[in-house]
Amino acid sequence: MQVFGDDGARIDVRVDGADGNAVVMIHGFPLTRDIWDAQAKALARTHRVVLPDLRGMGASSVPDGPYLMETLASDIAAALDALAIQRAAFVGHSLGGYVALAFARMYTERVTHLALVCSRIAADTQEIEENRRKNADSIERDGALPPEMTSRLFAPETLSERPELAARVLDAARGLDPRGAAGMLRGMALRAPSDDIAPDLEFPVLVVAGARDAVIPIEEARAAARAFPKGRLVVCERSGHLPMLEEPDRVTEALTALLT
Repeated sequence: MQVFGDDGARIDVRVDGADGNAVVMIHGFPLTRDIWDAQAKALARTHRVVLPDLRGMGASSVPDGPYLMETLASDIAAALDALAIQRAAFVGHSLGGYVALAFARMYTERVTHLALVCSRIAADTQEIEENRRKNADSIERDGALPPEMTSRLFAPETLSERPELAARVLDAARGLDPRGAAGMLRGMALRAPSDDIAPDLEFPVLVVAGARDAVIPIEEARAAARAFPKGRLVVCERSGHLPMLEEPDRVTEALTALLT
């Protein structure tokens, strides 16, 4: 299905499963909703799974950026309204976690559970902000993502032993519209941190970390889990930044436990 944001952006949404409580699964960058295929298939047996492609990504339209996290959260709210879903659990990977946290700030009463997969609640460092802007400029200039943006997402063992996963992510990155990728990076550079709201979020929160993650250090993930009153940490020991692909059964098991 397709819904429209407040500014007319077209958001493409896939819905799996017909019955049960709703769970929204939000992909990271530079990816699409397809990264959740294994988890969505399992959860759809008992839940109504809502899988949006964020604006500028996948099958959604590519409006002018930057894409603020609050704008992306509003797009999700429009999709839930169109589906007559009042409350849902949220699962967000990396960028998707930022969007889920923005949604929780704006629509707290609509969130039942939250899972942050390789995401962060603290502010970006100045270096990270500057790198996002530089990469956005590079993508617009060259029409492609820098190769290191995808290669550093996996654990070294995954790259050597399962090259098909790296190829899958690289294909997704190559399929992105450069304007959409740049708009998303600039929006992330403007992201507000969420550590101020974490102590006030009373619903269950799962933090999933990759022990080999080169993007989010494991100590940062531990600190994030401790910041929530009902926070819990699950570590995927063989994963980098993409445990839903590197250890799909482990992530599915953790999400199932959270939602039941």
